[in-house]
Formats: sequence, C-alpha cells, structure tokens
Amino acid sequence: MAQFNLILVCLLFSTLCLHSCPSSAQLSRHHYAKTCPNVENIVREAVKKKFHQTFVTVPATLRLFFHDCFVQGCDASVLVASTGNNKAEKDHPDNLSLAGDGFDTVIKAKAAVDAVPLCRNKVSCADILAMATRDVIALAGGPFYEVELGRFDGLRSRASDVNGRLPQPEFTLNQLNSLFAANGLTQTEMIALSGAHTVGFSHCNKFSKRVYNFKSKSGVDPALNEKYATQLKSMCPRNVDPRIAIDMDPTTPRAFDNVYYRNLQQGKGLFSSDQVLFTDSRSKPTVNAFASSSKIFHANFAAAMTKLGRVGVKNAQNGNIRTDCSVI
Repeated sequence: MAQFNLILVCLLFSTLCLHSCPSSAQLSRHHYAKTCPNVENIVREAVKKKFHQTFVTVPATLRLFFHDCFVQGCDASVLVASTGNNKAEKDHPDNLSLAGDGFDTVIKAKAAVDAVPLCRNKVSCADILAMATRDVIALAGGPFYEVELGRFDGLRSRASDVNGRLPQPEFTLNQLNSLFAANGLTQTEMIALSGAHTVGFSHCNKFSKRVYNFKSKSGVDPALNEKYATQLKSMCPRNVDPRIAIDMDPTTPRAFDNVYYRNLQQGKGLFSSDQVLFTDSRSKPTVNAFASSSKIFHANFAAAMTKLGRVGVKNAQNGNIRTDCSVI
C-alpha cells in the first residue's frame, strides 16, 4: 500500500513540470530588483494589515486573481471600472459576486508601493495582485511560494470577454478540464486549484438547486451527504436573502488546508463541480492523494498557481503600467 501511495505521489508530481513548464520569458522573480527592490515586503505588509481587518481578504483576493487570469490572462483587467462607453469585466454577471475586499486589498497595496518615491508607477497592478494572492494564501496557513514578476497591465476590459471563460457551479469534469486546458492547465492542476475553495464562501442561489430542485425523488442531489444537505437547507431556506453567503468548507473555513478534499470524500462538496472531482473515477485518485497529505496538496497548489500566473501575460508592446488600477 505504501509503495502504491509513493507511485501515486510520483505520478502527481510528474504531471506538473515543476522546472520545465513553458514560462513567459519576461517573467522573473527579481524583475523589480533595481526599480523597486523592497516591493514584496511593501505589498506583504499592506496585505497583512488588510487581513487583520477581515478574513474575507483571503478568499476575495484569491478569487479576484482567478477571475483575472481566466479572462484575457493575468493582466489586472478585472480591476478596471466601467465607463460611459465601456462595460468592464467586473460588471459581468459572473463577476458581480467578487467581494469588495479583494479590490480594496490591491488598492491599498498599490498605494503603499507608490508611497515609496523609487517605486512610484513602476510596479504593475497585475503583479501586485499576483503577490497579494500569494500573501493571503500564506497568511491563511497555505504554502508560501516565490512569485514570478514582470507582467504589464492590459489595455482592454470588456464584460463580453467574460462569457464562457469562468467555471460554473454545475460543471462536469469534462467541462472543467476543457476550460482549464484552454488556459494550459492539466486535470491535476485543475483539482489542485479547486482546493482554493477551502477558504471560499458562496451565496445560496449558486447551489440551491442541489437541495431543492434536483431531479430525484427527494429533490436533493444524491451525491450530497444527507446531514450536510439538511444543514444547507437550514442555512439557506427557500426564499433566503440573496446576500446570505455560507462557507464552502464547513469544517475548517478559515484555514487554507486539505480538508476541502476530505469533505469531498464525505459528500460535502458545496457545488456539484466540487463533488464531481470525487465521484468521477478519473479524478478521484488525485482527490484521495490530496486528502491524505497536506504536503502533496500544498506542493501541487503552489506549482499550479505559478503556472496560472503565466497565462496571457502582457508585455510593453501590448500592455502598460497603470497609475490607477481601475483606469486604463
């Protein structure tokens, strides 16, 4: 059995090309060594301050990064405000639930960086979001990893670009794999990144169909743990206030850990797109591996985040450095 587990671990790591993934040539861990050498500490202190004000800083910033990278790449286009003649990404229906604390984290970190004369208008909003995301993960007990830097900010942000680019709560494994593959990410990386739901929260309307209107005799999704389904009904009665949100990890909602995967083993995945990772035989072994070891999960998550951070990166030719993250 131990030998089987060891083989499985090796298989998981072998899919991650930890050292040989194609990288955006311009990205480097030392991009700001001369222009703003202390940038990571400046951002980290600002993020820490925000984190101590509210834990929502963690899931809000993390989700902002995902929603940014999956639409037009990691270029801070999700931070741009709409104008009279342009409806921006953040006002697309799929982005309306992005919590304000995520945006505020980037705004505060950007202000802290620009308060240093040497750094003013030298660091992109896209890089600040990437660093802040790494920092909130570490603050919540997740892995600390080196962030590649050198992204430029995008020159467009259109709500229409969001259509079909973000995962939905009812997605099947095939749909999840297709969407992540479009961003150069493997199934193993998709399962690792789904682990971010260990600190997330969701509004009731995103999963109410699973407990009230599922196509089964009881109206409840049979993949749901019965006790958990009852709890969800009590927290989200039929005509609940749409602003009510509940934790995606009912066990350790404020810790970035591998309990998300253990919840899936017990039928406690909030979205059907979470639970399918365990019920589908193609992804189940990876869920079991991550559930069995925090170390394996953290290593895979950090590697997948690094790869996600390379998606659609802009350069000096098709991007710039915004003085205000909400204005192109």
